[in-house]
Amino acid sequence: MPEGDTIHKLAVYLDAELNGKEVTGVRLQPRFGPSCGPRRVSGVGSEGKHLFVTFDDGVELRSHLGMYGSWHRYRPSQPWKRPARQASIVIRTGQADYVCFNAKEVQWLRRQGFERADLGNRLGPDLIRDPFDPDALASRIAALLSPDAAIVDVLLDQRIAAGIGNVYKSEVLFLQGHSPHLRLKELTAEQVTALYRCAAEHLGNNLGGGPRTTRRTLDGRGRLWVYGRFDRPCLRCGTPIRRAYLGTHRRSTYWCPGCQSASAMR
Repeated sequence: MPEGDTIHKLAVYLDAELNGKEVTGVRLQPRFGPSCGPRRVSGVGSEGKHLFVTFDDGVELRSHLGMYGSWHRYRPSQPWKRPARQASIVIRTGQADYVCFNAKEVQWLRRQGFERADLGNRLGPDLIRDPFDPDALASRIAALLSPDAAIVDVLLDQRIAAGIGNVYKSEVLFLQGHSPHLRLKELTAEQVTALYRCAAEHLGNNLGGGPRTTRRTLDGRGRLWVYGRFDRPCLRCGTPIRRAYLGTHRRSTYWCPGCQSASAMR
């Protein structure tokens, strides 16, 4: 799944491509809403994992890629790499087609409307864009979550902070030495804050070009500590990396039993 850093970079790219341009039309899959004719783009931005294309009449097109979505750019006559039936959004200019395939969510919004404000209220601070505020973070956790919540669910809850996905969830738990099987109540407030601060740091570090990395030493052994490394030796201690489908939504989680055991945390 694309995470906050990926969507931020996508927004920067699309803003450079589309800001100020007249589009000849925007076509949506009917299940997402109506298509529209010519209009001018006034900006492209992101909040967490949500991408917003804003038009000069105050209307926004929000998209969320989910697990399988992606954006492509094609010349008008260039064949698409995926079937047209998978195109959730097609934004056409005279020079290119910008196609979003297999989006999880697409929605027209009024920038100053109720639905847009409601979405903003349901999203926590963007860990890339917004200043990190540990007190506000603690307040949102106390107001919205049970102490019995699984830490893997807490980190993925976009109401607390927007931008963390499956990769960063596994990576920050490894980097901070915590088992993914822990409940929120088993961590101190300082430890929870450190998880989010670590996520914010690595999200920010991955806004440049190149593949995502959480390892500072690029020695040819991989750019990530645990994610996607099931049954391979831990890059710190050599213990085989484990994988399980944890949390409310049974999302894949990777960890090192040696570095993230109960004894390792004491």
